[in-house]
Amino acid sequence: MAKTDAIYLGTGRRKNSVARVRLVPGKGKITINDREGEKYFARRGLLDQALVPFKVTNTENKFDVIANIYGGGTTGQSGALRHGIARALLEAGDNYRADLKKAGLLRRDSRMVERKKYGLKKARKRSQFSKR
Repeated sequence: MAKTDAIYLGTGRRKNSVARVRLVPGKGKITINDREGEKYFARRGLLDQALVPFKVTNTENKFDVIANIYGGGTTGQSGALRHGIARALLEAGDNYRADLKKAGLLRRDSRMVERKKYGLKKARKRSQFSKR
């Protein structure tokens, strides 16, 4: 890779997943953990969800995405990739901040799985109440 190429970095998180994203000016190739994007995510909808920041900023097929994702499941990883791409686009400049912020792509989704409490069957599920 030439030193003149610009590389934009972004880290995204969702549930227990972390995505480290590099955006390189290119033709829209997506590589996740050294695999193609379509092959990494079994469902096409997950990849479409991850690429929403490009649609919002009208930068489709202008950047190649190289991402390392670990932790969590497929939906969490897709959300982490979306968050990482949005943060990397901020570094790319050209006043994308307003569009990304309006679409809500810069805020980290803080929802996590609630822990199981002692005395209960699951996080909130109790055993059936018996009056008599």
